[in-house]
Amino acid sequence: MAKKKSAKLKARLPRGFVDRGPAELQAMEQMLSIIKQTYELYGFEPVETPMFEYTDALGKFLPDQDRPNAGVFSLQDDDEQWMSLRYDLTAPLARHVAENFESLPKPYRSYRAGYVFRNEKPGPGRFRQFMQFDADTIGAPSVSADAEICMMASDTMERLGIARGDYVIRVNNRKVLDGVMEVIGLSGDEHADTRLTVLRAVDKLDRLGVEGVKLLLGEGRKDASGDFTKGAGLGDAEAEKVLAFVEAGGETTDQTIENLRGLIADSKTGAEGVEELATMGKLFDAAGYTDGRVLIDPSVVRGLEYYTGPVYEAELTFEVKDEKGRPVRFGSVGGGGRYDGLVSRFMSQPVPSTGFSVGVSRLMAALTTLGKLGQEEIAGPVVVCVMDKDIDSLAYYQAMVQELRTAGIRAEMYQGNPKQFGKQLQYADRRNSPCAIIQGSQEREEGEIQIKDLIEGKRLSAEIEDNKTWRESRPAQFAVKRDDLVAEVKKLLSAQEEDRKNQSEN
Repeated sequence: MAKKKSAKLKARLPRGFVDRGPAELQAMEQMLSIIKQTYELYGFEPVETPMFEYTDALGKFLPDQDRPNAGVFSLQDDDEQWMSLRYDLTAPLARHVAENFESLPKPYRSYRAGYVFRNEKPGPGRFRQFMQFDADTIGAPSVSADAEICMMASDTMERLGIARGDYVIRVNNRKVLDGVMEVIGLSGDEHADTRLTVLRAVDKLDRLGVEGVKLLLGEGRKDASGDFTKGAGLGDAEAEKVLAFVEAGGETTDQTIENLRGLIADSKTGAEGVEELATMGKLFDAAGYTDGRVLIDPSVVRGLEYYTGPVYEAELTFEVKDEKGRPVRFGSVGGGGRYDGLVSRFMSQPVPSTGFSVGVSRLMAALTTLGKLGQEEIAGPVVVCVMDKDIDSLAYYQAMVQELRTAGIRAEMYQGNPKQFGKQLQYADRRNSPCAIIQGSQEREEGEIQIKDLIEGKRLSAEIEDNKTWRESRPAQFAVKRDDLVAEVKKLLSAQEEDRKNQSEN
């Protein structure tokens, strides 16, 4: 009886996850390095927390305690406690601060970058694993800490190469939003759902415009496809008050503050939020950030069940064309705010906190579109070709590789099948190697090596149509003394780098 062949395992990537190659990883590292330098300039220091936390430490927001896998990826420990992959970087920080509260300096200023995980249905541009880069100040009650983070967000955008005018840091205050709800009679737990509907309508201002928001504040709105979204059911007078608040932004910060004061003077909570914005505005003005970089904007809505004070958002304002030639904007690439209640969940005392998070993937896409990131090819290692397979020859090639590495030059000895020399050069080409080192027995007897400039070789070979001519001319290949290996390779790499600079300038 014939033996049944077992089916081959199918290689497949889990939905909502992506593989990343060297070009993307290098671009990400370049971007993260700039963000890190900016955060450190402001006095923030690194901290790392694990990817797993006990599920109950993630907070009341996510996950649902009755459904420990809702929104997050969870498993049970051997002691039957539920653990979850972190949903964001803030909840783990809150746990870390509470657990080490006595030993940490207060205020505690830290930054951290890492992947976070969402157990949600994936879709175009919506992943289950993505990276965030956060900075937080714990233990600072004054909104001057919030103002400083907004200024740091602005500096981060510019250090990454986003020109002034192509971004804005928009600032609002959750207390002001709550004040508006009080003014229109929607305070109290019984109106929680309606408040949420109103604030979600306000959040759609950029996409739908004033008229679209007005419909969502009322009975509802039908979109172009005919789908109907039920509205908040506000009367005309209440809807007009909300719209007046949304459009309260003036030409100057002082004008915006005065407009807000007039709209929510009857709300103590709202008035407190306006004064906090006024304080932040003065700090922005004193530091020179009210030149379009940082803007008090009453339409900003973030973290409806999360933030307790100032909220802010980093928005890119330039337009690009999509695959169909239509203008689109990247929009928000980061945001944050004050979350005074999160650390206090673990403590018997209030712990004021504020922070900012960069959406790394979205910002990377924007920087790549602007040509600020990911434009350079990844340079591969110098490849030392294997012409002879005997042990003495291999040792000789290995010695050359070690000399290059000792000099700080990336290098490797070809580890594939050395029978076909052409395959070795094809390999070096695919690695985008700057050059290949070639030495057969004849060159060794003469104390020489051949260096093949693979960058120049590609250019010259494009001009040679005949294979025989190409083989005979050996484009961009030259002989040097064996003892000059490191010096000659350094000289070649320097010349290639100079050529790249000249090409980029032209």
